Amino acid sequence: MVTDPSPRTRGDLCPGALRPWPAEDGGLVRLRVVGGRIALAGLRELAAVSARYGDGNVHLTGRANLQVRALPLEDGALPAEVVEAITATGLLPHPSHELVRNVMVSPLSGISGGVADQQPVARAFDELLCADTALSRLPGRFLVVLDDGRGDVQGRRQDLGAMSVDAQHAQLRAGSTGWGEVVPLADVPDRLIALAHAFLGARGTGETAAWHVDELPEPLLDGTRDARTLRNSGPLPPGPFDGGIHQEIPDGVLTPELLASFDDLPAEHPLVVTGWNGIVVPD
Repeated sequence: MVTDPSPRTRGDLCPGALRPWPAEDGGLVRLRVVGGRIALAGLRELAAVSARYGDGNVHLTGRANLQVRALPLEDGALPAEVVEAITATGLLPHPSHELVRNVMVSPLSGISGGVADQQPVARAFDELLCADTALSRLPGRFLVVLDDGRGDVQGRRQDLGAMSVDAQHAQLRAGSTGWGEVVPLADVPDRLIALAHAFLGARGTGETAAWHVDELPEPLLDGTRDARTLRNSGPLPPGPFDGGIHQEIPDGVLTPELLASFDDLPAEHPLVVTGWNGIVVPD
């Protein structure tokens, strides 16, 4: 049972394109990349935005998202032309929900290994999330983690999630220790949406409202962990794997020189940003 009350004394201020953070070097924006999946063209376009308006780099985050730094601010907001340039990259498809599309997936899911592909689950969940007006009120730090059964992301601090137990089923999760039912993979998105609503109903209101499931007075799920989830492959190491390469991005800073190393790939080539300062480049 979760016993610690929410320690919050203010609302969440996690940055987005429409809510930049005023860092010392200028505006910082974060672009949510569901499951880390992005086409090379989108990454190149975001790098062009950074080259024109920011520090020239694209920064990778520990949640497999992207950031641009040193952007101009006008009264705490990005100038309209910068917002338009970011929107044109295609990385801001749901402005009303941009802060809450925090979905992390095992980066090799559907590419190499794993018990079951969790990327379709991530896409279905994201569609339901962005179609639900009420869920735009989730905190910007609220994280959904979908582990494909290898255990590489199951240890991440998560608010909701699911871990594959076989090719067709996954066990639901809520908070760092809450485990729920084993359900068909096709049911996971709807079940996670229901749990997200349950969190909103339990988190409280105002500046003391909880940011995370672990801060609730009562757990959302209190079932027994399935033994098939007791796997932990650890972080994906840099270097080749069966089906591609995990390209290391030192300190998570994708410089123009590093981006140029992908020049021999077509614009539509799929990439996966990882939470370990890297980018998966499938064959």
